[in-house]
Amino acid sequence: MRLFIKSLICGFVISCLMSMTGFCSVCENLQEDIFRLHIIANSDSAQDQELKLKVRDGILEYTSELFVNCRSRDEAMISAQNNLEDIKKFSQELIYKYGYDYKVDAYITEMDFDTRIYDDFTLPAGKYNALRIVIGNGNGHNWWCMLYPALCIPSAQENKPELSLDENEIDVISNSDKYEVRFRLVEIFEAVRSFFG
Repeated sequence: MRLFIKSLICGFVISCLMSMTGFCSVCENLQEDIFRLHIIANSDSAQDQELKLKVRDGILEYTSELFVNCRSRDEAMISAQNNLEDIKKFSQELIYKYGYDYKVDAYITEMDFDTRIYDDFTLPAGKYNALRIVIGNGNGHNWWCMLYPALCIPSAQENKPELSLDENEIDVISNSDKYEVRFRLVEIFEAVRSFFG
């Protein structure tokens, strides 16, 4: 009887691992297909958090045309890189416009993200490329979205993510309830990988 129970447990563990293999593969593909925007506030004061959102709104409007013709994450990253100094300058001007003297830094980086839930979609944990804008000391809560495919603002719904994401990727980001446990397992895996990486 013990052998039978051990066999059942082993079979269950193996089937769980096998089901995660395909899911992990889709998550890795998402990391290769998505370009994110990450804005960090100077601090968590109400004023600094409000300023972060004003910078967000300005940046989304300013960059909306930069990614319209992009057909891949790499094209979006090249467009962002080619316009990085202008994005930084525009962000700095916004800070001054709203009466603050914080310095702004803007750069493209690969960074770890936790699983994030945003309105109608969820992104699994992992390393993603991002345009990162740091306001002042960068000690406040952050805000993020996807610059490519453009899912940051309601008008972005006109841009179909299907153009750049395959059917499995769209299913994963659109059906978070279906994959809740798997999202958590990927998050644990990514944390362990970052710790040892």
